Amino acid sequence: MWYRIGADLVLLLHLAFVLFVVTGGLLLLKWPRLAWLHLPAAIWGAIVEYTDWICPLTPIENTLRAMARESAYGSDFIGHYLLPLMYPAGLTSHIQFLLGTTVVLVNLTIYWLVFGKPSRRRQ
Repeated sequence: MWYRIGADLVLLLHLAFVLFVVTGGLLLLKWPRLAWLHLPAAIWGAIVEYTDWICPLTPIENTLRAMARESAYGSDFIGHYLLPLMYPAGLTSHIQFLLGTTVVLVNLTIYWLVFGKPSRRRQ
């Protein structure tokens, strides 16, 4: 039971990290200093998408699931609703490249809005 809870917690952490990578740039509009956390996370996310690396959280989750003697994800809330968000069916390297590029472009735009545009105070 504890291994399954651990695996679910790792999955939630993984999902939170992915959401932070994808949408965390929007937080910079309110808290620009958050860039020190978001920029390395976004770079890591882009590298993982472009190089087809495996995030270290994935093997940790899989190990915990194996230790819980789960051969596949259950039909509970986490397995049913969150896993398809993290591991969608039909995900190809081409789609991963497009998703990674979209995330990079959106975040570059937000970073430019926050840090690149001359502010009214400097004018």
